[in-house]
Amino acid sequence: MAAPAARHTHHGGPAPGPPRWPLCPANPPATKMAARERRAPRPTWRPPAGSGEARRDVTSGRGGGSGVWAPMEMGEGRPGVAATLRALNGALGRPAALWVKESGARNLRHRDFLAPRAALSAAFPGGQVPPEAVSAVPSLRGPAVLPLRVCRQTPAGLAVQVRRPEAFQRLLGPLPGPAPPAAGARTGCVVLHCPALRGAAALRPRHLRSVLLADHLAQLLRAQGVGVRLVPALTEDRSWDVLRQLRICWPSGSGGSSLTDAVSALKAALGQCPCAAACEQGPGTAEGVIFKVHLKSFVEQQGLVGYDPNLDVFLVTEETLWSLAELQEAVLQCPAKGQSSCCSVIHVVNCEEEFQQQQLDVLWRILDPGVHTALQKHLVCGPVKVTNPSSPIGADQYFQLRKHQMYEASVIKYGELAQDEAWTEVIDTLTVAAIRFEMLSTAHRSQITLDLENNSISTKGTKSGAFVMYNCARLATLFNTFQRAVERGTYPPLPPVSELNFSCLREEGEWLLLFNYLLPFPEVLQQAAQLPPPSKGIRITANTETVCKFLIQLSMDFSSYYNRVHILGEPFPHLFDQMFARLQLLGAVRDVFHSALATLHLPPLSQI
Repeated sequence: MAAPAARHTHHGGPAPGPPRWPLCPANPPATKMAARERRAPRPTWRPPAGSGEARRDVTSGRGGGSGVWAPMEMGEGRPGVAATLRALNGALGRPAALWVKESGARNLRHRDFLAPRAALSAAFPGGQVPPEAVSAVPSLRGPAVLPLRVCRQTPAGLAVQVRRPEAFQRLLGPLPGPAPPAAGARTGCVVLHCPALRGAAALRPRHLRSVLLADHLAQLLRAQGVGVRLVPALTEDRSWDVLRQLRICWPSGSGGSSLTDAVSALKAALGQCPCAAACEQGPGTAEGVIFKVHLKSFVEQQGLVGYDPNLDVFLVTEETLWSLAELQEAVLQCPAKGQSSCCSVIHVVNCEEEFQQQQLDVLWRILDPGVHTALQKHLVCGPVKVTNPSSPIGADQYFQLRKHQMYEASVIKYGELAQDEAWTEVIDTLTVAAIRFEMLSTAHRSQITLDLENNSISTKGTKSGAFVMYNCARLATLFNTFQRAVERGTYPPLPPVSELNFSCLREEGEWLLLFNYLLPFPEVLQQAAQLPPPSKGIRITANTETVCKFLIQLSMDFSSYYNRVHILGEPFPHLFDQMFARLQLLGAVRDVFHSALATLHLPPLSQI
């Protein structure tokens, strides 16, 4: 087990100690030259006498001088994909969106943006773009426009390449993360209502899917400056251990006198409603029913679109009115963010309970004809199919099964090391990651199939949450190794970002990490939190799978680069420029991992 750790030490890192979990393999020498340098005498770098060089904590960015994560003062601003595409489309003088961003490694060897030949043929006579427009493209400038190097005609269309060293310089200074919301772009508040958390029935995996989705969507919206209220509050009359184990952040409460008054007011309103009739308890009356409400006539009268045609008579209970009272209270507590702001309500529900939620939706419209009830939308999760269950499986059983499988997989991979007590928290985190990715990496409208067999969970699968956590931990190990080497005087501290030479970053994998992940990351978060504008229907869709898919693809491309490219080299001054530029790049990649995992309530692991 000591071998993986030693892979860093023969590049000038610290000497290996006793194996600790988790061990992260670093990179083997990438070239024969590196092997020859390893056999040569090792001059150890020392700061010049009297230089006053302060030590810098590269892990957190704290310390003397400009650390790895220090924001860069640049007038141009942080480049973005959307702004660059707008500038390119404007340069050709056509309103149509002609340009696309390349993402495949093969195409990125030759071009970064392309206006396809078919699009040019539709926009220009004979597909011939005026030469003056083509020659003007490289001179495009703007606060968020990438620096462009060349624009040329190719058989595929107009191809543009970016000035890569300058792009590295502009993107690696600021912290990658969600861009500040545009002024006026996000106002008001969103109430996320998850009916799966009501009632006394045990949670099933299908319920868990909607709860995890609501929890993730809440984090994404808050990151964009949107106020979020989660409903219902968790009550103390049942166990919520599985939510705590899955790190789901959900409010708790007992209601109180305010809800009691609201329920009384709703009862009085029902008594005055022409489409409602009071029910006396007696033979033939369902237990607890206090009103019968004719929903169908109201839906037809109001011309409501998208509701189930089978909506008819709704049997209203005291519990129904408590649900409405809690929704009303959440709307009233939403923070106001402007005169024109309003609160929208989104019911996050699994498909098997959609009909019941539509009944509650219409009843609320009848009793409270406010703007917020008219803005109700339903985000419906597809079915969760469990293969070959011996009996219906609950959410608690599902979690414990996945935890046991993760433990067994870790023992197979790491041996006795995985049985240490220190592994308990790590395996818990890996289990949460596995379940969250299993539930959230599929579009919420689609069916999920849960395979409960032992071989369905692995620490190696490239599309699993464990694989994402593993690669995040590899970055932590890399920077810990570098920091220890700095403290021993093997390497100098990372210089200020303004002194880094980004022209040293010439590997295809380096541009792939920047162009496909660091550059679009703020826009990825914005798109994941984007909710459709108001429309007549009641169903909406959201891109809630975006972050998981982004992290999986980032992990695959980072892993490929990290396995191939030598990061911590021999302590020769002529190799420092490339090493420092690569550390700056991977520090930004690590920040992206951390920011994206935070939207899933997943803490990054420091080692694996």
